Amino acid sequence: MVSLLIGFICVNSSVWTDYSAYSYFQIVSICDLIMIGIFYLVYIFRVYKMLSCISWPLAEFLHYLIGTVLLFIACIVAASKSYNQSGLIAGAVFGFLATFLCILNMWSSYKVSCVTQSTDAAV
Repeated sequence: MVSLLIGFICVNSSVWTDYSAYSYFQIVSICDLIMIGIFYLVYIFRVYKMLSCISWPLAEFLHYLIGTVLLFIACIVAASKSYNQSGLIAGAVFGFLATFLCILNMWSSYKVSCVTQSTDAAV
């Protein structure tokens, strides 16, 4: 979340040369931040126990999958349109870092939820 926020701030505070590329990066990063915050709140307040009709591990996995792909595309667009402006380059770098961290989080949530459930079922 921190790397997404830093990337958003870097892109927001720099001078833009292509409005559509950076507004796309901002929209994707803010939507990712909001959704990650919602999932944190769901797990902190144990809402997942009250709403058992939703497969929360699957919902989290799909969120990270879709969010990571969109964030990776936004980072590529932001990096290609940066035109050697340091704020935009820093935003793209932090976006790529956030993409990598989202991939790690997606892998760990898959490993914890799906692999643990399958081994529990086999026992």
